[in-house]
Amino acid sequence: MFEHNRYELFARGLFLELMTDAAKLRDLISKLCPVATKYELIRIGSENDGGYLLPNDLDGISVCFSPGVDVNSSFEADLLLKKAINSHLADFSVEGPPSGFQPKSFLKKFIGAFDDDQFITLDSWIRGQTEFGSEGDFLLQMDIEGGEYASILATSNEVLSRFRVIALEIHNIESWGDPVFFRIVVDFFNKLLNHFHIVHNHPNNCCGIVNLNGVYLPRVFEMTLFRKDRADFLGFRSDFPHPLDRPNMEDRPDLLLPANWFQSS
Repeated sequence: MFEHNRYELFARGLFLELMTDAAKLRDLISKLCPVATKYELIRIGSENDGGYLLPNDLDGISVCFSPGVDVNSSFEADLLLKKAINSHLADFSVEGPPSGFQPKSFLKKFIGAFDDDQFITLDSWIRGQTEFGSEGDFLLQMDIEGGEYASILATSNEVLSRFRVIALEIHNIESWGDPVFFRIVVDFFNKLLNHFHIVHNHPNNCCGIVNLNGVYLPRVFEMTLFRKDRADFLGFRSDFPHPLDRPNMEDRPDLLLPANWFQSS
């Protein structure tokens, strides 16, 4: 009966699908619980939106790649001021870097899964910089409004493993309820977890919590990843919110990370 009604809805411009099984959502979340390493976290960037918590292991990183510019470069400016790490920026939606900040370069393109007039892959962008030909690690700070899934999946392991630290904003969490999209999400995280520990997660208070089939998820969150060869796993973190966490939007309370996101079994 469900299949029959479903195909009738197609003809009317509606798409109906059973939601992702709650057990599959919980299984993924259990793999995303942040871990402790020997490095404490420090805050780079503004006290609100644009600030990220990173492991204090940034010495020797030659450059930051920062796709998703918009009008805020507090992270890149603070990174340059505190750690002498400058950034390459990329964003098709703006004409250049925010006033007052001079990056190593600016590329007017979105980061995506292919190369054309508006998009470029992480591989093409990073391999095109002089730093790629020399030794040294990179930092990635990515906030590209949902493009992170395809972009990371299209990135080679050679390029991905050059990042020591990744600060990544994750979007479209409500779409995890779609079983087809959820398979892409699982592949996305499995690829990252092959190389990185998750060391922090902070919900963005812009958009609230969504209930997917009885499982509570932040609709947008900021995740910090740390390459596994830099530090061993010392157990799961329980300090949420972290003392350095701040609400992205000052005019509303911060969101707490749901307990099942950091209390791993």
